[in-house]
Amino acid sequence: MIDASTFGEFLGTFILVLLGDGVVAGVLLNRSKAQNGGWIVITAGWAFAVMAGVFVAAACGSSAAHLNPAVTLAFAVASGNWSNVAPYIVAQMSGAFVGAVVVWLHYYPHWEVTTDNDAKLACFCTAPAIPNKLANLASELIATFVLVLVAAAISSRRATAVGLPVAGLGPYIVGSLVWGIGLSLGGTTGYAINPARDLAPRLAHAILPIRGKGGSNWGYAIIPVVGPAAGGLLGGILIRTLGL
Repeated sequence: MIDASTFGEFLGTFILVLLGDGVVAGVLLNRSKAQNGGWIVITAGWAFAVMAGVFVAAACGSSAAHLNPAVTLAFAVASGNWSNVAPYIVAQMSGAFVGAVVVWLHYYPHWEVTTDNDAKLACFCTAPAIPNKLANLASELIATFVLVLVAAAISSRRATAVGLPVAGLGPYIVGSLVWGIGLSLGGTTGYAINPARDLAPRLAHAILPIRGKGGSNWGYAIIPVVGPAAGGLLGGILIRTLGL
């Protein structure tokens, strides 16, 4: 039986990917009314997707609302409690996969009229602006480290103690954080910063019957998994060390 917190992670990650991949599809697919909206639209859409996903996860039973295996790993390291790691990651991957499938359904007529294979793939997962695996790995590690550290700082007792208005604003602030990461650090790799957000939709792309879709770029797929995981682990170590 799935407990409420695991279900919350599933449903929150589903909403995250549905809205996040949805904005990319809207901007990139032919004959979409949002076509050519640009990077600001994509980064804003992902920020709102995170905010919505956090609210849904919390409302459906997951007070943690991680929506991201890298965040789950970080807080397991920081707290020393690893009991939720496996069920949360399974739920997050499953939610991300279902979210990607629903994006495909939502934009169903647009795949056929879009001839750019790279654009189709980008609606599901990330790719580097300049392929360089070491540099790309570093980008994902750094961006995820920032995500984890700042998210922990936002909810820390010390932030509350100095009068910063955190209570009730968490989802909005974290959404703004993701927007900032996208604007400042996302131009190199497309800022996966979340193994579930990249790997599960990439698998959906590989499986779904999308005409003329091309390959799923599995040669790159390890980077947006290992980089965020490493960034999350390093962030968790620092959080534990600082006592945030």
